[in-house]
Amino acid sequence: MRDASPAKIYALHIGVIALLFALNFVLPDYHQGLFARIMALAVFAMGYNLLFGYVGMLSLGHAMFFSAGLYGAGLTVYHLGWGVPEAFVAGVACGAVLALVIGLLALRTSGVAFMIVTMMFAQVFYLLVLYFAAWTGGDQGLVIQQASRVITIGGASLDLTNPTVRYMSALTLFSVVLIATLAIARSRFGRVLVAIRENEERTKMLGYDTVANKLAAVVISGAICAASGAAYALLFGYVGSSFASVQYSILPLLWVLLGGAATTLGPLIGTLFMYYVTDIASSFTSAYLLIVGIALILLVLFAPKGILGSIRQRWLGWLP
Repeated sequence: MRDASPAKIYALHIGVIALLFALNFVLPDYHQGLFARIMALAVFAMGYNLLFGYVGMLSLGHAMFFSAGLYGAGLTVYHLGWGVPEAFVAGVACGAVLALVIGLLALRTSGVAFMIVTMMFAQVFYLLVLYFAAWTGGDQGLVIQQASRVITIGGASLDLTNPTVRYMSALTLFSVVLIATLAIARSRFGRVLVAIRENEERTKMLGYDTVANKLAAVVISGAICAASGAAYALLFGYVGSSFASVQYSILPLLWVLLGGAATTLGPLIGTLFMYYVTDIASSFTSAYLLIVGIALILLVLFAPKGILGSIRQRWLGWLP
């Protein structure tokens, strides 16, 4: 990858944020709501990308971290009557603590075994959600009332059910996480993660504690995914067990592969591409999954490194 000045790289990312900000004023209501959902879920994909793209660790348990944030925020609002800021912090904390515990256990394995272990833990989490249906709502889930989704700042109230407030809230979270992941990727810690992905034994020989670095990556990844889940619960007012299923661990993997693994903007592009291909195809036929499948096959054949990954490989080698 060819180096570029930090100013150029940060300018690109700030430009993307500015574009998303401007879109709020021109998008129709339906697409405004869809973009808010895409940005919230792109944060989920960015958290997954940190572990999969930069460390090279394939996990099938990230729905567990997303759902920890989802339920950590949703249940504290629904059952305890907490405010939005406190509930969001609780959701992120739940995801980070869970990621720490799972990381300490799962990092005893590697490769395929790590993937299987994370999937098993995720399935246990999913079954626990169903078992404690009296609290979690089980299959039906819980709907967070509009009155509980209001933030009061200096006497002013921000209603998260308002489309513009919801969009800007999703954009704020997305922007913070995007800049944070860019900073991590360009930091010494990020370089060590890439070194672990490329050759863990050689990284050990250079004196780095690879287990500690991988554990840190798991915790940060889990916290970011939990932030996405907490935001999703608070912005869209629903908490459900389907978000804890294995399918929701596969989706961020798909989004990252589509956009480009180990690219900072790839998760957004992959999530955006997947959502709109599905949305457009479903408007023409009930067999929309067939069209989505064909589109994915073509993309894999002609852009095996993902959309942004292939652009970086062929034309813009400086892209982070």
